[in-house]
Amino acid sequence: MWFILPIIGLILGIYLGSNITFQLPAIYIKYMSIAVLASLDSVFGGIKAVLKNNFDGTILLSGFFTNALLAALLAYLGDRLDVDLYYAAIFAFGVRIFQNLATIRHHVITNLRQRKALARGEKNE
Repeated sequence: MWFILPIIGLILGIYLGSNITFQLPAIYIKYMSIAVLASLDSVFGGIKAVLKNNFDGTILLSGFFTNALLAALLAYLGDRLDVDLYYAAIFAFGVRIFQNLATIRHHVITNLRQRKALARGEKNE
């Protein structure tokens, strides 16, 4: 049941983000895109941890801030060196998001199949 909280936070964040008008200077777009990916990675990682029964809020928050700071540092360093280093963070977060999503999907489908099997087993008895 706890996995609902990150989903509610994600939906609330999407709703607020789409309804509040805020102009971000163009120089910060790279940093903002990485921040969004870091937050999505943390949300899906948190949901996966809840489903595997090893969720730790401290690990979630420290991972979020560490990942966001490292990604922002890569983007800033890349800007200084005139190299697009933020692509490394985008790639890493993208891969992790899809891996976490695949794990969540697998867990949900397995649970649904088990529930259906139990329901059929109870009806047959």
